[in-house]
Amino acid sequence: MAADSSGMRYTKWFRDGDIARGLFARLEEMLSGVPAAAIPLMEVCGTHTVALFRSGIRRALPKAARLISGPGCPVCVTPNVLIDKAIAYANEPEFIVTTFGDMMRVPGSETSLEKARGVGADVRIVYSTMDALETARENPDKKVVFFGIGFETTAPTVAAAIIQARAEKLNNFAVVSAHKTVPAALEALAGNPELKLKGFICPGHVSVIIGSRAYLPIVETYNMPCVITGFEPLDLLQGIMMLVEQALAGRAEVRSQYSRAVSEEGNRKALDLMNKVFEPSDSIWRGIGPIPGSGLAIREEYADLDAEARWPVAPCATRENPGCRCAEVLMGLIEPPQCALFKKVCTPEAPVGACMVSSEGTCAAYFKYGDELID
Repeated sequence: MAADSSGMRYTKWFRDGDIARGLFARLEEMLSGVPAAAIPLMEVCGTHTVALFRSGIRRALPKAARLISGPGCPVCVTPNVLIDKAIAYANEPEFIVTTFGDMMRVPGSETSLEKARGVGADVRIVYSTMDALETARENPDKKVVFFGIGFETTAPTVAAAIIQARAEKLNNFAVVSAHKTVPAALEALAGNPELKLKGFICPGHVSVIIGSRAYLPIVETYNMPCVITGFEPLDLLQGIMMLVEQALAGRAEVRSQYSRAVSEEGNRKALDLMNKVFEPSDSIWRGIGPIPGSGLAIREEYADLDAEARWPVAPCATRENPGCRCAEVLMGLIEPPQCALFKKVCTPEAPVGACMVSSEGTCAAYFKYGDELID
């Protein structure tokens, strides 16, 4: 059998309709008599948000289990102050700014990287950090800044680029680090009394890197169940069932539904690489605010590759759009249709807020797959 056919067969194992119906029936039985929305569960991965909509799971779950979308999109949680800084670099003629495509259209306080490029700034989309290094090699007369965003999944690749730049003595390359770590954000959310969460659907990709042990402090401190889940429909259904079981029994454990990819210790090589270049720092999350130790700052020994330290710029005065409610969406306090701008002024073609830009943003997912409110 051809490799691609074998891969499709493997995928079908996680999309079996009969098994899905059995899992739904089991959930209905478990939640019989439980009041509506009594078990609010938060997914903290944009890929999960999209998969839950696309598969129909969000609509089909028993009413007792309420799904809340959290700050799972790194594009969405990047604060305006850093976007404004990247734009400030782009506006200087001696700079080339490189970044991933999703960041181009995110509105800053006054404009976006895409609009800055439209009026002459040299802003380039790259598909990997190594592409940014290549841009620096090809433009030795320019200062090349890589605007690095992402969680623990992308941070090791940026660390590798920084190490490579040092090895090659690429003196015209530096990084703005907007990287963030997921467990610190989950602790902030777990301690929020407004949410009254009963469990986290933990991200699969991030967990491959950091391992399941990283969530133990959340369980131990906040008595909050955590289940790491894959991305296929049966992965998500089983993960939700594992959380419901804990919530109903009054237990709190770290469990991994995604054991085929996630270990307890994570990817040691990637973590070592990340920790060699970065150190924990306080960081601002759009919607949540400052979270101690939730950022990844470039270590002092690599300060010559830290754009903010080496080439400081003065961004515009930072402000938020007063009508945009992305902050509350990212906190799980409201759903996108409760924002007056949703679908009327704010659309994927003309985003007002960051949550509408990325395909994994909560507002973009609601726009594409359904905007009904949960009863």
